Amino acid sequence: MRLLPEPGPARTLTLGTLVRTVGRGLWLVASALFLTRSAGLSATEVGLGLTVAALVGLLASAPAGYLADRLGPRATQIVALVASGVLTTALLAVGSLPAFLAVGAATAIADAADRGAKGALIAGSVPADQRVRTRAYLRATTNVGISVGAVLAGFAIAADTRAAYEALILTAAVTYLLAAAVFTRLPYLPPVPAPAHGPRLVALRDRPFLAFTVLDGLMSMHFGLLNIALPLWIVGHTRAPAWLISGLMLVNTVVVVLFQVRAARGTESLAGAARAARRAGLAIAAACVLFAASGGRSTGVAVALLVGGALAHVVGELWHSAAGWGISFGLAPEDAHGQYQGAYSMGYELGKMVAPVVVTTLAVGWGVPGWLLLGALFLSLGAMVPGVVGWAARNRFAAPAADPVPVS
Repeated sequence: MRLLPEPGPARTLTLGTLVRTVGRGLWLVASALFLTRSAGLSATEVGLGLTVAALVGLLASAPAGYLADRLGPRATQIVALVASGVLTTALLAVGSLPAFLAVGAATAIADAADRGAKGALIAGSVPADQRVRTRAYLRATTNVGISVGAVLAGFAIAADTRAAYEALILTAAVTYLLAAAVFTRLPYLPPVPAPAHGPRLVALRDRPFLAFTVLDGLMSMHFGLLNIALPLWIVGHTRAPAWLISGLMLVNTVVVVLFQVRAARGTESLAGAARAARRAGLAIAAACVLFAASGGRSTGVAVALLVGGALAHVVGELWHSAAGWGISFGLAPEDAHGQYQGAYSMGYELGKMVAPVVVTTLAVGWGVPGWLLLGALFLSLGAMVPGVVGWAARNRFAAPAADPVPVS
């Protein structure tokens, strides 16, 4: 299995993604500590700021993608990365909630532009049959970059000084600027003219596509299982050692890096992608059952069930991600990839907003019945995708005749 895609735009996208996700990893790991221990915000203020930023990012997704279509995806991507670098540096001036809200909201808009432009860049610079494979490379690369950034952030956390946090933030800002420089090597993609008549944000009027976006977004709540619910479950409801939490996270990262490209095979068509979404729901449901069964068991049995659940979950994660890429690319008109990718990302932002409440209430608050209810939810969501995609394929703006309608 190749570690990098073939030379050309896909490899440039991969290298740029690696550089910027190192910076993302730096910030993700140390952000809460910097904001509370160095910037002087309370934990409640940090939570409020992040919630507001997530809401802004959700609302800005489709308009930012529309902007990428109108200005050209490469130009939008580069501007968004430069803006992210500048805004990351601006965090050094944050010392109050209003300042954090302002920087966070602006950063969320830049991130939304980045997401829409990335999808349009892939669609415009990579052959149609290689788009999903390229997204798979980018996701594997993202996991590598974030892991490297997380390790580097450990030095700032260990020092726990203002100077260390400032160095971390400036390093993260530089990675965004370097990534922008890498993306200048991509081929120029001309802007798509705005339609002379009719609505501008056609993605937000495409009801079948929005239905899929909601389903996919709710399915993405499964990321909260591993990051939020499972650590609390392991510590509070099982006899498994606490260090297993880090071990399961590591297993997830390694599997994604090694197998995401392979798992994306067959999802280039709508039919294949829809079937992958259904399999994803089944695998994640199985993971929920295994996690539920680990409660109250002996240490050895609990560890075995938790590892098995984590493996089932990451298999579902691989299929879910690949299915989303195949469907979002396959249903988008060729002149509106930016806004369709932006609209598609709204689902993920929605899932990210509701996951903490849903997964903690059900899995941790309700215990075994909650885990089983979550499993039934993910199974149902995956099962509904083929029908919704079939509906969308019959009503899409520009349907390639050779692309088969998914079967249920």
